[in-house]
Amino acid sequence: MPEMLIFGCGYTATVFAKEMLARGWSVTGTTRSADKAEKLRALGIKPLIWPGEQIDKALQAATHVLISSGPDADGDPVLNALGPQIAERSPDFEWVGYLSTTGVYGNRDGGWVDESSPVEPTTKRGEYRKQAEAAWMDLHTKHGLPLHIFRLAGIYGPGRGPFKKVQAPDAKRIIKAGQIFSRTHVEDIAQVLWASITHPNPGAIYNVCDNDPAPPEAVLAEAARLLGIPVPPAVPFEEADMTPMARSFYSDSKKVSNRRILEELGVTLKYPDYRSGLRAMLPLETP
Repeated sequence: MPEMLIFGCGYTATVFAKEMLARGWSVTGTTRSADKAEKLRALGIKPLIWPGEQIDKALQAATHVLISSGPDADGDPVLNALGPQIAERSPDFEWVGYLSTTGVYGNRDGGWVDESSPVEPTTKRGEYRKQAEAAWMDLHTKHGLPLHIFRLAGIYGPGRGPFKKVQAPDAKRIIKAGQIFSRTHVEDIAQVLWASITHPNPGAIYNVCDNDPAPPEAVLAEAARLLGIPVPPAVPFEEADMTPMARSFYSDSKKVSNRRILEELGVTLKYPDYRSGLRAMLPLETP
């Protein structure tokens, strides 16, 4: 039985883990929380509280590895703790995936990027990801780690989307001229990862997003329309009361090409645009 080890079993990785369990795989997922560990166990995922519990046995048993934990100013936490062990085991793994972000491309003033575009992050988060990608790729180059990097656009799906936002008493649509984002449904991330596992290409980088980059205010307007409630009022970006974190998301504007996952991996997106994704989510978001 294939053994998938997931570092950082959060929202996206848990959806992927459930997909792998349905295919008959054994899945171990790390978490920092005892409460989350119990939730993972209830889903059939073998939980591992890490750092804390011993991970060597799980690493030795793994045939496939997914890194879903994010880096910070100190670097990538998995490499910091386990870099030498992973380097030593590199030839034994069948597939390794690293979940990154399209934030590494930085701001393109609404222009297109693909996997050949230079990485020029404009935020600290993007810079941390750029450095982490390079560190993981170094293991591929020097030790033969069968690494695949997935640059994820804005993630949405059941329990994580615009429906609650538009129903909030202070709901608003932030309008910034020329602002455009790409996004991806969490189930499409899971199927891209599976397509890569079945068609491995170590060293490859893939953008994971839908076919329809769009302004964020358009997505909120569509969510309100589906709910049958008034569209939240528009507020100019310059006048909006936002946290520094929220404001930083508006520092990048770009359209991300997904041609490689469609052509190389043969993926047919379940949700090729935000409209189809939101329609599918609606029954789960309303009483």
